[in-house]
Amino acid sequence: MNKIFAIIFFALCASRLAAQDTASVVVHKDPRIDLLVAKQIEINDVTTRNSRRTAPGFRIMVISSNNRNAVLDAKTKMYQRFPDLKAYMQYQAPFFKLKVGNFRDRTEAESYLPTIQKLFSGRVYVVLDTIEVNPEDN
Repeated sequence: MNKIFAIIFFALCASRLAAQDTASVVVHKDPRIDLLVAKQIEINDVTTRNSRRTAPGFRIMVISSNNRNAVLDAKTKMYQRFPDLKAYMQYQAPFFKLKVGNFRDRTEAESYLPTIQKLFSGRVYVVLDTIEVNPEDN
């Protein structure tokens, strides 16, 4: 008797599972969602446009040393002497490098070169780099 009830129970469960395969779901989307998505795309475009951008350009390599304190001292000296030039310190194992400026062309960078060379005893030279460009400069 228990076997008969178990077989009937499993048969009913199997038929219920099979019935769920034919069901479908309909999603009704609010049309205002499309307007919100379009507005967010517009906001993202405006904020991205007004943020900093990069372009190929030139910087002046001031110092490359494995002594971090020497590079930090050079960075301080550059900010004191040339507050208009932005300094970029980066670490490429095993050296710390200090580059300054965001110059679009080489001649603009070379105009600062003699003055900076007088401040530092090592080799100071112009390097090709990716620079920051403000949208107003375009």
